[in-house]
Amino acid sequence: WYPVALAREVSEQPIGTILLDMPLVIYKMEDEIIVARDTCPHRGVALSLGKNDGQGVVCPYHGLRFGSGGKCNRIPAHPQQKISERFNLKTYAAVEKYGLIWCSLLADKQAEANIPQMPYWDEADYQQLVCPKVDIQCFAGRQLEGFIDVAHFAWVHPDTFGDPDNSEVPDYQTYETDYGFAADYISTVGRYPIGLDQRGAKDFKWLRHFEINVPFTATLTIHFPHDAKQVIMNAASPMTARTTRLFAPICRNYDKDLPVEDAYDFNLKIFEEDRLIVENQKPEYLPLDLSLEAHFPADRSSSMYRKLL
Repeated sequence: WYPVALAREVSEQPIGTILLDMPLVIYKMEDEIIVARDTCPHRGVALSLGKNDGQGVVCPYHGLRFGSGGKCNRIPAHPQQKISERFNLKTYAAVEKYGLIWCSLLADKQAEANIPQMPYWDEADYQQLVCPKVDIQCFAGRQLEGFIDVAHFAWVHPDTFGDPDNSEVPDYQTYETDYGFAADYISTVGRYPIGLDQRGAKDFKWLRHFEINVPFTATLTIHFPHDAKQVIMNAASPMTARTTRLFAPICRNYDKDLPVEDAYDFNLKIFEEDRLIVENQKPEYLPLDLSLEAHFPADRSSSMYRKLL
């Protein structure tokens, strides 16, 4: 299961996207979310170019219309003809969770969606945010590996949360789970410009708890001073082998009175710092043979990730 759209951007009007090289169209019919192949079964035109007239999405080429379940309910050239099932769209399993639309190209539509868990999302004391999506020209595995890398803070993020004078990585361990692996990383790195008066405890040890769901989703729970917590989900959706759409829901139990745009802007700045790196890594794929690159102890998460992939 992969996220394919922000739930707030999905309406009755069709939008197009790509997942694993498959062009998709997404639209709503009342409360039903429809994710289908973005191809009219008649002559292959992208339905994301069309419009919803209230009874379905209308193909801009010959006016065929597709409503609930992606079923064709009108062929203007032959209004009296019974519509063959061959004119129905190829649809895929889709659900809404964490402010995102998730899709599987393989799952049974009646089966329970196997979507990674996000800690604290449903707790009343936490504020829920969903950052704008970000497109990155890289393999999804490269982006995810960068998210769980703890040795790059001082070098890539000195203007956000990294500390250029604190680059040493304390030892940490990883452990396998049923869905991937987890890691607890404790350090003194934690410069956060938002709400510093609330979290500026002296000599505080910052715990970062990573949960990695293979292949391309991870959550990071950051423990701030005074029992404050923030969870970031890094869901790297593979549009193609070299194009990733990043979705990032966030929940937190502090600074809930601040404008959400502040959190969006801060996280976008972090993502942009990472973009320069991951878009320029070679090879463009992620080497799964560990002998192909050199590694040091701080790479434990990266090595485990590659092993499980």
